[in-house]
Amino acid sequence: MVHDVSVIGLYILDILGRPVDRIPAGGNVEFIDEIRLTVAGTAGGTVVDLAKLGLNCLAVGAVGDDEKADFVLATLDRFGVDRSEMQRIPGVPTSASILNIRRNGERPALHVRGASGHFEIPDEARERVLAPPIVHLGGTGLLDRLDGEPSRILLEEAKRYGRTVTFDLLGASEKTLPLIRPLFPYIDYFMPSVEEAFLISGQKTAEDAGRFFADLGVKHCVFTMGGDGVCFMDAGQACLKLPAFEIDVVDTTGCGDAFNAGFIAGLHHKMDTETAMRFAQASAALVATGLGSDAGIVSFEGTWDFMKTARVKSN
Repeated sequence: MVHDVSVIGLYILDILGRPVDRIPAGGNVEFIDEIRLTVAGTAGGTVVDLAKLGLNCLAVGAVGDDEKADFVLATLDRFGVDRSEMQRIPGVPTSASILNIRRNGERPALHVRGASGHFEIPDEARERVLAPPIVHLGGTGLLDRLDGEPSRILLEEAKRYGRTVTFDLLGASEKTLPLIRPLFPYIDYFMPSVEEAFLISGQKTAEDAGRFFADLGVKHCVFTMGGDGVCFMDAGQACLKLPAFEIDVVDTTGCGDAFNAGFIAGLHHKMDTETAMRFAQASAALVATGLGSDAGIVSFEGTWDFMKTARVKSN
């Protein structure tokens, strides 16, 4: 199979329930409307959405040797994702989260680090992993063995092969900058939330954060801003801001991953910047209308129709 994109990084099993108003006291039980299992994470959620959007995807990550791994791998198979570069690591659990989804869409989580902290890419696999024209690295910050210098080497080689590199992270803080700064010269599209961008850069506006990252070598910044839309910034230029779509939010889990998938699909289809941003926003908005990181998106055509017909928020 010729792949359109290689999706490297954090693969998680999410166990989600909604609506959760409170945790029952003691050993009591409360009834909720819905429980789902999904493949999630800054790589896992993105690769499933990309497959639903019609791209041929190579999944590159790790699971453990437990029942959760069986579900993750079977789900990738069901969506037609090539998982030949997925590692199954003995003696560790698959990375997993329990998410209690509140009525307003908030999602407090309990997380087991698991296999993603043991994942690394062997030298002999690097050529295969970097063969697709687009390479997405997602989950830096929770990839203990891949974070830092191994990621820098990986992305440097991706650029030497002429690949387009997209990048997202997880769990950003004021301590994140030294970890990711060496990666910036090899990143074409840096796609954190604007809150993460502020934490990392110490800046107060999207424009200032974009200039901060551009000065460190990032070619383009794409900051997701939740209900406030999205900001795209070329090196040294003003932000192109677009408003969000009007939707009834069910669950915000995986919206950033879906945005990444939509934007990568836009790159694959050679959309202009504004159309790619709109398509990415449509992907994220659809996910927010259901429970879990793979909700809402059905196909490229369905997402395109939503983008063309859904109402956007007024300023």
